[in-house]
Amino acid sequence: MARKAVEQELNRDIILNVAREQFASKGYAAVSMRSIANAMGYSHGSLYYHFKEKAELFYALVKQDFKVLLGRQKEIIAQHAGDGQTLLRVMMSEFLKFGLQNRNQYEIMFLLKDADLQRYSRTEQAQVFELFSAAVAELLRERGEEDIQRKLYTLPWSLFMSLHGFITYCIRFNQCYEEVEKLAREHVDFLCRSI
Repeated sequence: MARKAVEQELNRDIILNVAREQFASKGYAAVSMRSIANAMGYSHGSLYYHFKEKAELFYALVKQDFKVLLGRQKEIIAQHAGDGQTLLRVMMSEFLKFGLQNRNQYEIMFLLKDADLQRYSRTEQAQVFELFSAAVAELLRERGEEDIQRKLYTLPWSLFMSLHGFITYCIRFNQCYEEVEKLAREHVDFLCRSI
């Protein structure tokens, strides 16, 4: 009976939202199931109805956030198939927008330094990069570029890291997307011209 009452009041989404804020602001090591529960005004035991341990809770966050980003990337690919230049431009713009409009999520997805936790996001990070690389490959094929494989070894990585650096810099100085939207567009334009 007590468990049912707790589950009605406290659900996974509430826990995930509070945990995301805690992990992003304090770092994974400094956050415990008890501190998450305290931030919500619950006992830490109530969290264990939903998650067996902190690592499971963290991985649920990672999967949830990457699902949103990967879903958006796949939509962009479907909408702009056959137009590599537009596809790459939109994909880069949307990646910047996602990172800056979802700063806590981005930090958990790409910026946590804990080596044990990075393994939780490796697969999803690779999927994001693979879709980004596919957009670059489409553009190179459309242009009739030679030696695409060699260019695919370095070009997607360079573009991706440039976007990541932009997002990381803005997060570091607490800038939101609306504040840097014009600069973000110019950055994407610059990157597109450099290809």
